[in-house]
Amino acid sequence: MSSKTYRICTLPGDGIGPEIMVEAKKVLAVVGEKYDVEFDCTDRLIGGAAIDETSAQGRMPTALPEETLEAARTSDAVLLAAVGGPKWTNTEVGAARPEQGLLAIRKRLGLYLNLRPVRTFKSLVGASSLKPELLEGADLVIVRELTGGLYFGKHEREWGVEGAGVDGEKGEWACDTLVYNEYEVDRVVRWAFDAARRRGRHVTSVDKANVLETSRMWREIAHHIAEEYPDVTEDDMYVDNASMQLIANPKQFDVIVTENTFGDILSDEASMLTGSLGMLASASLGSGTALYEPSHGSAPDIAGKGIANPIAQILSVGLMLRYSFGMDSAADELETAVETVLDDGWRTVDIADERTPADHVIGTTAMGDRIVAAMRAGSPSTGE
Repeated sequence: MSSKTYRICTLPGDGIGPEIMVEAKKVLAVVGEKYDVEFDCTDRLIGGAAIDETSAQGRMPTALPEETLEAARTSDAVLLAAVGGPKWTNTEVGAARPEQGLLAIRKRLGLYLNLRPVRTFKSLVGASSLKPELLEGADLVIVRELTGGLYFGKHEREWGVEGAGVDGEKGEWACDTLVYNEYEVDRVVRWAFDAARRRGRHVTSVDKANVLETSRMWREIAHHIAEEYPDVTEDDMYVDNASMQLIANPKQFDVIVTENTFGDILSDEASMLTGSLGMLASASLGSGTALYEPSHGSAPDIAGKGIANPIAQILSVGLMLRYSFGMDSAADELETAVETVLDDGWRTVDIADERTPADHVIGTTAMGDRIVAAMRAGSPSTGE
Protein backbone atom coordinates (compact mmCIF):
# COMPACT_ATOMS: atom_id res chain seq x y z
CA MET A 1 0.00 0.00 0.00
CA SER A 2 1.29 3.45 -0.94
CA SER A 3 2.44 5.74 1.84
CA LYS A 4 0.48 8.68 0.42
CA THR A 5 -2.58 9.12 -1.81
CA TYR A 6 -3.42 12.24 -3.80
CA ARG A 7 -6.83 12.68 -5.40
CA ILE A 8 -6.76 14.31 -8.82
CA CYS A 9 -9.82 15.50 -10.73
CA THR A 10 -8.90 14.85 -14.36
CA LEU A 11 -10.73 16.80 -17.06
CA PRO A 12 -9.91 15.42 -20.54
CA GLY A 13 -12.28 17.88 -22.24
CA ASP A 14 -12.47 18.15 -26.01
CA GLY A 15 -10.45 17.62 -29.18
CA ILE A 16 -7.01 16.21 -28.45
CA GLY A 17 -7.68 16.46 -24.72
CA PRO A 18 -8.48 12.78 -24.08
CA GLU A 19 -5.40 11.67 -26.07
CA ILE A 20 -2.88 13.79 -24.19
CA MET A 21 -4.53 13.05 -20.84
CA VAL A 22 -3.71 9.37 -21.36
CA GLU A 23 -0.02 10.27 -21.60
CA ALA A 24 -0.19 12.40 -18.45
CA LYS A 25 -1.66 9.49 -16.51
CA LYS A 26 1.14 7.21 -17.73
CA VAL A 27 3.69 9.65 -16.32
CA LEU A 28 1.80 9.85 -13.03
CA ALA A 29 1.85 6.07 -12.79
CA VAL A 30 5.66 6.03 -13.07
CA VAL A 31 6.04 8.80 -10.49
CA GLY A 32 3.76 6.84 -8.17
CA GLU A 33 5.86 3.71 -8.54
CA LYS A 34 9.16 5.50 -7.93
CA TYR A 35 7.99 7.64 -5.02
CA ASP A 36 5.60 5.21 -3.33
CA VAL A 37 2.64 7.52 -3.94
CA GLU A 38 -0.81 6.72 -5.30
CA PHE A 39 -2.54 9.16 -7.65
CA ASP A 40 -6.28 8.54 -7.62
CA CYS A 41 -7.56 10.09 -10.87
CA THR A 42 -11.27 10.66 -11.42
CA ASP A 43 -12.45 11.82 -14.86
CA ARG A 44 -15.14 14.50 -15.07
CA LEU A 45 -16.71 16.47 -17.92
CA ILE A 46 -15.95 20.05 -18.91
CA GLY A 47 -16.28 22.18 -22.03
CA GLY A 48 -18.02 20.90 -25.16
CA ALA A 49 -18.19 17.36 -23.82
CA ALA A 50 -20.12 18.64 -20.81
CA ILE A 51 -22.46 20.69 -23.00
CA ASP A 52 -23.27 17.61 -25.09
CA GLU A 53 -23.82 15.35 -22.08
CA THR A 54 -26.02 17.76 -20.12
CA SER A 55 -28.06 18.42 -23.27
CA ALA A 56 -28.49 14.68 -23.87
CA GLN A 57 -29.74 14.30 -20.30
CA GLY A 58 -32.38 16.95 -20.88
CA ARG A 59 -30.67 19.37 -18.50
CA MET A 60 -29.76 22.99 -19.07
CA PRO A 61 -26.64 22.84 -21.30
CA THR A 62 -23.56 23.83 -19.32
CA ALA A 63 -19.81 23.66 -19.84
CA LEU A 64 -19.25 23.15 -16.09
CA PRO A 65 -21.69 20.74 -14.43
CA GLU A 66 -22.02 21.05 -10.67
CA GLU A 67 -20.75 17.49 -10.22
CA THR A 68 -17.52 18.46 -11.97
CA LEU A 69 -17.09 21.50 -9.77
CA GLU A 70 -17.73 19.46 -6.63
CA ALA A 71 -15.18 16.85 -7.69
CA ALA A 72 -12.64 19.60 -8.31
CA ARG A 73 -13.28 21.22 -4.94
CA THR A 74 -12.83 17.97 -3.03
CA SER A 75 -9.66 16.89 -4.88
CA ASP A 76 -6.04 17.69 -4.09
CA ALA A 77 -5.46 19.03 -7.61
CA VAL A 78 -7.21 19.41 -10.95
CA LEU A 79 -5.53 18.36 -14.21
CA LEU A 80 -7.22 19.68 -17.34
CA ALA A 81 -6.38 18.94 -20.98
CA ALA A 82 -8.28 21.20 -23.42
CA VAL A 83 -11.73 22.61 -24.20
CA GLY A 84 -13.45 23.95 -27.30
CA GLY A 85 -13.97 23.26 -30.97
CA PRO A 86 -16.02 24.43 -33.98
CA LYS A 87 -18.87 22.11 -33.04
CA TRP A 88 -19.77 24.43 -30.18
CA THR A 89 -19.18 27.79 -31.86
CA ASN A 90 -22.28 29.80 -31.08
CA THR A 91 -22.32 33.59 -30.88
CA GLU A 92 -25.91 33.83 -29.66
CA VAL A 93 -26.31 35.68 -26.39
CA GLY A 94 -26.71 33.24 -23.52
CA ALA A 95 -25.56 30.18 -25.47
CA ALA A 96 -23.38 27.66 -23.64
CA ARG A 97 -19.79 27.71 -24.90
CA PRO A 98 -16.90 25.41 -23.90
CA GLU A 99 -14.62 28.27 -22.81
CA GLN A 100 -17.19 29.28 -20.21
CA GLY A 101 -16.38 26.09 -18.35
CA LEU A 102 -12.71 27.00 -18.08
CA LEU A 103 -13.39 30.57 -16.97
CA ALA A 104 -16.01 29.41 -14.49
CA ILE A 105 -13.95 26.69 -12.84
CA ARG A 106 -11.07 29.11 -12.29
CA LYS A 107 -13.44 31.65 -10.77
CA ARG A 108 -15.38 29.17 -8.62
CA LEU A 109 -12.20 27.61 -7.26
CA GLY A 110 -10.77 31.02 -6.36
CA LEU A 111 -7.81 30.64 -8.72
CA TYR A 112 -6.71 34.21 -9.25
CA LEU A 113 -3.37 33.83 -11.00
CA ASN A 114 -2.00 31.82 -13.88
CA LEU A 115 1.65 30.83 -13.98
CA ARG A 116 3.26 30.02 -17.34
CA PRO A 117 6.95 29.12 -17.33
CA VAL A 118 8.56 29.80 -20.71
CA ARG A 119 11.83 27.97 -21.13
CA THR A 120 13.70 27.41 -24.37
CA PHE A 121 15.01 23.86 -24.69
CA LYS A 122 18.41 24.02 -26.36
CA SER A 123 17.58 21.12 -28.67
CA LEU A 124 14.43 22.91 -29.87
CA VAL A 125 15.96 26.25 -30.79
CA GLY A 126 15.63 25.28 -34.45
CA ALA A 127 11.89 24.67 -34.09
CA SER A 128 11.21 28.36 -33.54
CA SER A 129 10.92 30.87 -36.34
CA LEU A 130 13.16 33.24 -34.34
CA LYS A 131 16.94 33.47 -34.61
CA PRO A 132 18.74 30.93 -32.36
CA GLU A 133 20.93 33.61 -30.77
CA LEU A 134 17.79 35.35 -29.47
CA LEU A 135 16.47 32.18 -27.86
CA GLU A 136 19.37 30.38 -26.24
CA GLY A 137 19.15 30.87 -22.49
CA ALA A 138 15.68 32.44 -22.51
CA ASP A 139 13.93 31.49 -19.27
CA LEU A 140 11.02 33.54 -17.99
CA VAL A 141 7.72 33.25 -16.16
CA ILE A 142 4.49 35.01 -17.05
CA VAL A 143 2.19 35.68 -14.08
CA ARG A 144 -1.31 36.57 -15.30
CA GLU A 145 -4.22 37.82 -13.22
CA LEU A 146 -7.00 35.35 -13.86
CA THR A 147 -10.38 36.32 -12.44
CA GLY A 148 -10.80 40.02 -13.22
CA GLY A 149 -10.67 42.37 -16.15
CA LEU A 150 -12.55 42.24 -19.43
CA TYR A 151 -13.31 38.53 -19.30
CA PHE A 152 -15.31 38.89 -16.09
CA GLY A 153 -16.74 42.37 -16.55
CA LYS A 154 -20.26 43.18 -17.66
CA HIS A 155 -21.00 42.21 -21.27
CA GLU A 156 -23.77 44.04 -23.10
CA ARG A 157 -25.13 44.01 -26.64
CA GLU A 158 -28.09 45.80 -28.19
CA TRP A 159 -29.66 45.96 -31.62
CA GLY A 160 -31.55 48.82 -33.22
CA VAL A 161 -29.66 51.55 -31.40
CA GLU A 162 -30.04 54.99 -32.95
CA GLY A 163 -26.83 56.21 -34.60
CA ALA A 164 -24.96 52.94 -34.09
CA GLY A 165 -25.31 51.75 -37.67
CA VAL A 166 -23.67 52.66 -40.95
CA ASP A 167 -24.36 56.25 -42.07
CA GLY A 168 -25.95 57.09 -38.75
CA GLU A 169 -28.75 54.59 -39.07
CA LYS A 170 -29.92 52.22 -36.37
CA GLY A 171 -27.39 49.47 -35.71
CA GLU A 172 -25.65 47.20 -33.27
CA TRP A 173 -23.98 48.31 -30.06
CA ALA A 174 -21.74 46.21 -27.79
CA CYS A 175 -19.83 46.91 -24.57
CA ASP A 176 -17.38 44.91 -22.43
CA THR A 177 -16.45 46.41 -19.07
CA LEU A 178 -12.89 46.30 -17.71
CA VAL A 179 -12.95 46.35 -13.90
CA TYR A 180 -10.25 45.73 -11.28
CA ASN A 181 -10.23 46.03 -7.51
CA GLU A 182 -7.11 46.92 -5.56
CA TYR A 183 -6.90 43.57 -3.78
CA GLU A 184 -7.06 41.68 -7.10
CA VAL A 185 -4.00 43.52 -8.35
CA ASP A 186 -2.11 43.45 -5.06
CA ARG A 187 -2.21 39.68 -4.55
CA VAL A 188 -1.01 38.87 -8.07
CA VAL A 189 1.77 41.45 -8.19
CA ARG A 190 2.94 40.43 -4.72
CA TRP A 191 3.06 36.78 -5.84
CA ALA A 192 5.20 37.82 -8.83
CA PHE A 193 7.71 39.58 -6.57
CA ASP A 194 7.94 36.52 -4.33
CA ALA A 195 8.55 34.37 -7.41
CA ALA A 196 11.27 36.75 -8.62
CA ARG A 197 13.10 36.34 -5.32
CA ARG A 198 13.47 32.64 -6.15
CA ARG A 199 14.65 33.40 -9.69
CA GLY A 200 16.52 36.32 -11.26
CA ARG A 201 15.14 39.02 -8.92
CA HIS A 202 13.54 41.16 -11.61
CA VAL A 203 9.86 41.92 -12.27
CA THR A 204 8.43 43.56 -15.39
CA SER A 205 4.92 44.89 -14.80
CA VAL A 206 3.00 45.16 -18.08
CA ASP A 207 0.11 47.58 -18.47
CA LYS A 208 -1.41 50.27 -20.71
CA ALA A 209 -1.18 53.13 -18.24
CA ASN A 210 -1.04 55.78 -20.96
CA VAL A 211 -4.66 54.96 -21.87
CA LEU A 212 -6.47 52.87 -19.23
CA GLU A 213 -7.43 53.92 -15.70
CA THR A 214 -7.24 50.31 -14.53
CA SER A 215 -3.64 50.21 -15.77
CA ARG A 216 -2.77 53.42 -13.95
CA MET A 217 -4.05 51.86 -10.73
CA TRP A 218 -2.15 48.65 -11.56
CA ARG A 219 1.11 50.59 -12.02
CA GLU A 220 0.71 52.54 -8.78
CA ILE A 221 0.10 49.34 -6.81
CA ALA A 222 3.10 47.67 -8.45
CA HIS A 223 5.31 50.60 -7.41
CA HIS A 224 4.09 50.46 -3.80
CA ILE A 225 4.78 46.73 -3.60
CA ALA A 226 8.22 47.17 -5.20
CA GLU A 227 9.22 49.35 -2.23
CA GLU A 228 8.74 46.30 0.02
CA TYR A 229 11.17 44.25 -2.08
CA PRO A 230 14.46 46.20 -2.19
CA ASP A 231 16.27 43.07 -3.39
CA VAL A 232 14.08 42.84 -6.52
CA THR A 233 14.30 45.33 -9.40
CA GLU A 234 11.12 46.41 -11.17
CA ASP A 235 10.31 48.11 -14.43
CA ASP A 236 7.08 49.03 -16.21
CA MET A 237 6.32 48.30 -19.85
CA TYR A 238 3.34 49.13 -22.04
CA VAL A 239 1.76 45.98 -23.42
CA ASP A 240 2.35 46.93 -27.06
CA ASN A 241 6.06 47.39 -26.36
CA ALA A 242 6.15 44.20 -24.27
CA SER A 243 4.71 42.20 -27.15
CA MET A 244 7.53 43.47 -29.36
CA GLN A 245 10.28 43.03 -26.75
CA LEU A 246 9.18 39.46 -26.02
CA ILE A 247 10.14 38.55 -29.58
CA ALA A 248 13.02 40.98 -30.06
CA ASN A 249 14.89 40.27 -26.81
CA PRO A 250 13.23 37.61 -24.62
CA LYS A 251 16.31 37.13 -22.44
CA GLN A 252 15.74 40.54 -20.80
CA PHE A 253 12.73 39.14 -18.90
CA ASP A 254 12.64 37.20 -15.66
CA VAL A 255 9.10 37.52 -14.25
CA ILE A 256 6.38 39.29 -16.23
CA VAL A 257 3.21 40.18 -14.33
CA THR A 258 0.12 41.56 -16.04
CA GLU A 259 -3.66 41.64 -16.14
CA ASN A 260 -5.96 39.01 -17.60
CA THR A 261 -6.36 39.95 -21.27
CA PHE A 262 -2.76 41.11 -21.75
CA GLY A 263 -1.49 37.95 -20.08
CA ASP A 264 -3.64 35.74 -22.28
CA ILE A 265 -2.15 37.29 -25.41
CA LEU A 266 1.47 37.54 -24.25
CA SER A 267 1.63 33.97 -22.96
CA ASP A 268 0.42 32.62 -26.30
CA GLU A 269 2.93 34.82 -28.09
CA ALA A 270 5.63 33.38 -25.83
CA SER A 271 4.95 29.96 -27.32
CA MET A 272 7.02 31.05 -30.31
CA LEU A 273 10.06 31.08 -28.04
CA THR A 274 9.62 27.34 -27.50
CA GLY A 275 8.67 26.55 -31.09
CA SER A 276 5.12 25.41 -30.32
CA LEU A 277 2.19 25.93 -27.97
CA GLY A 278 2.52 22.20 -27.43
CA MET A 279 5.49 22.91 -25.15
CA LEU A 280 3.91 25.34 -22.67
CA ALA A 281 2.47 24.16 -19.37
CA SER A 282 0.55 26.31 -16.93
CA ALA A 283 -0.70 26.39 -13.35
CA SER A 284 -3.73 28.27 -12.05
CA LEU A 285 -3.22 29.01 -8.36
CA GLY A 286 -5.14 30.77 -5.62
CA SER A 287 -7.21 30.03 -2.55
CA GLY A 288 -8.81 26.77 -3.74
CA THR A 289 -7.76 23.54 -5.44
CA ALA A 290 -5.07 24.39 -8.00
CA LEU A 291 -5.64 23.60 -11.66
CA TYR A 292 -2.96 22.57 -14.16
CA GLU A 293 -3.30 22.58 -17.94
CA PRO A 294 -1.34 22.96 -21.17
CA SER A 295 -1.48 26.41 -22.74
CA HIS A 296 -2.65 25.16 -26.13
CA GLY A 297 -6.19 24.64 -27.34
CA SER A 298 -8.12 21.52 -28.25
CA ALA A 299 -6.72 21.33 -31.83
CA PRO A 300 -9.86 19.71 -33.28
CA ASP A 301 -8.24 19.51 -36.73
CA ILE A 302 -5.83 16.81 -35.51
CA ALA A 303 -8.02 15.16 -32.86
CA GLY A 304 -8.04 11.39 -33.19
CA LYS A 305 -5.01 11.29 -35.50
CA GLY A 306 -2.55 10.37 -32.77
CA ILE A 307 -0.10 13.14 -33.66
CA ALA A 308 -0.76 15.70 -30.91
CA ASN A 309 2.20 16.81 -28.81
CA PRO A 310 1.62 15.66 -25.19
CA ILE A 311 4.64 17.46 -23.72
CA ALA A 312 2.78 20.53 -22.44
CA GLN A 313 0.29 18.24 -20.70
CA ILE A 314 3.13 16.20 -19.21
CA LEU A 315 4.98 19.33 -18.08
CA SER A 316 1.72 20.46 -16.45
CA VAL A 317 1.94 17.29 -14.38
CA GLY A 318 5.40 18.50 -13.33
CA LEU A 319 3.94 21.80 -12.14
CA MET A 320 1.26 19.89 -10.24
CA LEU A 321 3.89 17.75 -8.53
CA ARG A 322 5.81 20.88 -7.57
CA TYR A 323 3.08 23.29 -6.46
CA SER A 324 0.29 21.04 -5.14
CA PHE A 325 2.18 18.03 -3.79
CA GLY A 326 5.57 19.49 -2.86
CA MET A 327 7.32 16.77 -4.90
CA ASP A 328 10.14 18.92 -6.28
CA SER A 329 12.47 15.99 -6.91
CA ALA A 330 9.84 14.17 -8.94
CA ALA A 331 9.11 17.35 -10.91
CA ASP A 332 12.83 17.80 -11.63
CA GLU A 333 13.07 14.19 -12.75
CA LEU A 334 10.10 14.57 -15.08
CA GLU A 335 11.49 17.73 -16.67
CA THR A 336 14.90 16.06 -17.10
CA ALA A 337 13.21 13.11 -18.84
CA VAL A 338 11.49 15.44 -21.29
CA GLU A 339 14.77 17.19 -22.01
CA THR A 340 16.53 13.85 -22.51
CA VAL A 341 13.97 12.70 -25.07
CA LEU A 342 14.25 15.99 -26.95
CA ASP A 343 18.05 15.90 -26.82
CA ASP A 344 17.89 12.42 -28.33
CA GLY A 345 16.12 13.96 -31.32
CA TRP A 346 12.57 12.66 -30.87
CA ARG A 347 9.88 15.05 -32.10
CA THR A 348 6.16 15.28 -32.67
CA VAL A 349 5.26 16.91 -35.97
CA ASP A 350 4.69 20.39 -34.50
CA ILE A 351 8.27 20.67 -33.20
CA ALA A 352 10.05 18.85 -36.02
CA ASP A 353 12.10 20.80 -38.54
CA GLU A 354 14.02 20.05 -41.73
CA ARG A 355 16.87 18.53 -39.72
CA THR A 356 14.63 15.95 -38.00
CA PRO A 357 15.01 12.46 -39.51
CA ALA A 358 11.67 11.07 -40.66
CA ASP A 359 11.98 8.08 -38.34
CA HIS A 360 12.32 10.43 -35.35
CA VAL A 361 8.97 12.15 -35.93
CA ILE A 362 6.65 10.23 -33.63
CA GLY A 363 3.06 10.37 -32.44
CA THR A 364 1.34 11.14 -29.17
CA THR A 365 1.59 7.68 -27.64
CA ALA A 366 5.20 7.13 -28.71
CA MET A 367 6.28 10.47 -27.24
CA GLY A 368 4.61 9.61 -23.94
CA ASP A 369 6.26 6.18 -23.98
CA ARG A 370 9.71 7.70 -24.61
CA ILE A 371 9.32 10.12 -21.69
CA VAL A 372 8.14 7.31 -19.42
CA ALA A 373 11.14 5.20 -20.47
CA ALA A 374 13.51 8.08 -19.74
CA MET A 375 11.98 8.45 -16.29
CA ARG A 376 12.36 4.74 -15.60
CA ALA A 377 15.99 4.89 -16.72
CA GLY A 378 16.75 7.79 -14.41
CA SER A 379 18.49 7.48 -11.08
CA PRO A 380 16.48 5.59 -8.45
CA SER A 381 14.42 7.91 -6.29
CA THR A 382 15.22 8.44 -2.66
CA GLY A 383 11.84 10.04 -2.04
CA GLU A 384 10.91 13.56 -1.08
